[in-house]
Amino acid sequence: MRLRTATPSDAAAVARVHHTTWVTTYGSILPPEFWATATFERRVATWQRWLANGAAPLLAETDDEVVGIAMAGEAVEQEDVLPVRDRQLYLLYVLAAYHGTGVGQALLDAVVPPGTPAQLWVAEDNPRARRFYERNGFLTEGARVVDASTADLAEIRMVR
Repeated sequence: MRLRTATPSDAAAVARVHHTTWVTTYGSILPPEFWATATFERRVATWQRWLANGAAPLLAETDDEVVGIAMAGEAVEQEDVLPVRDRQLYLLYVLAAYHGTGVGQALLDAVVPPGTPAQLWVAEDNPRARRFYERNGFLTEGARVVDASTADLAEIRMVR
């Protein structure tokens, strides 16, 4: 496995991981109406825009295939809930075939080094991700938001 920073030419590969993990994780949770517009093509266009505007996610590659992505930065307000830490994990996605291989751990440690105070938002109905973050010292803090842009997906904040 190799970690590297994404470049604009990686938009489709990053979008593939992002979209595939969402379908795998939330496919049965989110309604069909959500998936009618949350297409792979739309995710590619979003990542093309984000990468062109300076987003720099970290990629995990195995055999020249992007299998995971992560990005962290300055903590931001979420649905009118102010941050409680300076650093925030914005996203961490690993293809299901690579769960348990250390890819997710390597990505997390690279973007939010162990022991670094940070916060993250995770889907309330994602027990696997919540357990992963708990193993890494994150605790449910009590804040909860419902994201109308993702079919009212409830998210909870975890902090370390």
